[in-house]
Amino acid sequence: MATFVIEGGHKLHGSITPQGAKNEALQVLCAVLLTRETIVIDNLPNILDVNNLIDLLASMGVTVEKLSKGKFAFTAANLDTAYLRSADFLKKCNKLRGSVMLIGPLLARLGEVTYAKPGGDKIGRRRLDTHFQGMVNLGATFTYDQDLLAYRFTGKTLSGSYMLLDEASVTGTANIIMAAVLAKGITTIYNAACEPYIQQLCRMLNAMGAKIDGVGSNLLTIEGVKALHGAQHRLLPDMIEVGSFIGMAAITGSELRIKDCNPKIPFVHRTLSLCTSPLGIIPDAFRRLGIRIDEEGDDLVIPAQEHYQIESFLDGSILTVADAPWPGLTPDLLSVLLVVATQAKGSVLIHQKMFESRLFFVDKLIDMGAQIILCDPHANLSVTT
Repeated sequence: MATFVIEGGHKLHGSITPQGAKNEALQVLCAVLLTRETIVIDNLPNILDVNNLIDLLASMGVTVEKLSKGKFAFTAANLDTAYLRSADFLKKCNKLRGSVMLIGPLLARLGEVTYAKPGGDKIGRRRLDTHFQGMVNLGATFTYDQDLLAYRFTGKTLSGSYMLLDEASVTGTANIIMAAVLAKGITTIYNAACEPYIQQLCRMLNAMGAKIDGVGSNLLTIEGVKALHGAQHRLLPDMIEVGSFIGMAAITGSELRIKDCNPKIPFVHRTLSLCTSPLGIIPDAFRRLGIRIDEEGDDLVIPAQEHYQIESFLDGSILTVADAPWPGLTPDLLSVLLVVATQAKGSVLIHQKMFESRLFFVDKLIDMGAQIILCDPHANLSVTT
């Protein structure tokens, strides 16, 4: 097991470029299964989850060619249906959380799929009901095989339908979109997740010939098509990395430039057309903790600061930071914001709403001298410095 020895008290400086977004990568990699033609994906991050999914695609019969650093070509012309029923396939799916998004494209492409319950980070319950109900809404059926410890989905003919999702699940929305693009008729998804990852998936699918309207909103309308073709796609920078780099600069009082991380992307709806930042309110969340963040083109510059002062609300009450589905604050950065808050002056209430096991690590910070009150072991923290 690796050991990290960290010597504090050193300033950082220079510039850094974030990798492509992991969550987007897992979605668009699964989408290559929807066509027999070649899909080229650029800016793929060199991380374990992404590499494991690429290896799994290769095992499934997808031809994988590395074109350059982070750039790959995928051709799913001939899938190995025997392998898709094998114990090795189920074992690999079980070890990779993102593999759950294979259900939609495989069901759309082959009309059936056997899938093992995925693993993943231990951050709380991560139910699959939205995924499964979405497949049922499109006309599929599923059963549980007790011997294989796997789910069997069958849907030889998928048909579009209206559905109101019980939660705005990102991976659930992605799964349903990928199944619906080849279904007959119109699919309407209300309460759809609208994170930049989902927007990017929709843009890639539209470039492949899909007909998806409402990209960037929580109401998606999908007109099924008979077939999709090849396309090229480039991943956005990972907003979690960007937020982590902001926190890294703040916690060390350093000056740091984060390059090419804040491009403006189009938001296109029936009646709207504008450009938005894929970072959403992330920079402003750090600014409310007293962190100065300057925008220079597509770069973010965090200057060195000696002190940070947490803002209060306009009525003088304690600042509250909470996670929420997009365009709210991503839950993945609450832990970073929490650590930064320990080095700022003032108080902040941090509310974790989406994953009930994500704040238990604060006991370690308290042992290190942080002034944190765990108001609710599942949800709220009060940080005072």
